[in-house]
Amino acid sequence: MSDDRGPDAFRRAREEVVRGVAVISKERFTELVLQYERLVYTVCFQLVRDAAAAEDLTQETFLSAYIHREAMPEGYERQWLSRVAANKAKDHLQSAWNRRTVLPGEEELARGLAPPAEEAVLRRSELADIQRALRELKEPYRQVCRLCLMEERSPEEAAASLGRPVKTVYTQLSRGKKLLREALERSGRHGIP
Repeated sequence: MSDDRGPDAFRRAREEVVRGVAVISKERFTELVLQYERLVYTVCFQLVRDAAAAEDLTQETFLSAYIHREAMPEGYERQWLSRVAANKAKDHLQSAWNRRTVLPGEEELARGLAPPAEEAVLRRSELADIQRALRELKEPYRQVCRLCLMEERSPEEAAASLGRPVKTVYTQLSRGKKLLREALERSGRHGIP
């Protein structure tokens, strides 16, 4: 094990101070990650609306924050991390892959990305039936199902948004799905997992 308080560590720390760089220890950075990981994830998810992409962007945010930790203003870590997360999410949304922009020579790829017209029409029709059944749901199930099924929020996020206990939201979501499934079966449609 190496001792971080040896002469080399002292010399490195002094050089950092001389260059005017605020040194954040690994322990302090770990504390920042633990303290702000949920916030960073939420910022990313609010912009990209995709849980997997938001997780990746959260990792990218903290990697970038660690690399550029000398630019993090002391006392403004929350705001700085939120801005980095928002910029990462915006970059993701503007990327050619995310927009499925066809670059010269990739015409074959673009045809493969587009579903057949009849599939798109069926999907829109099923979505309209689900939305209609959702609008006809009674409260408290309507809000919970709208947040979790249509807006793809987690039950934890829905609970926070609605000010309800998480277990209550899980129960309401389960019952709401059952009611939606029954309504769609009566109308001849299936589509609720």
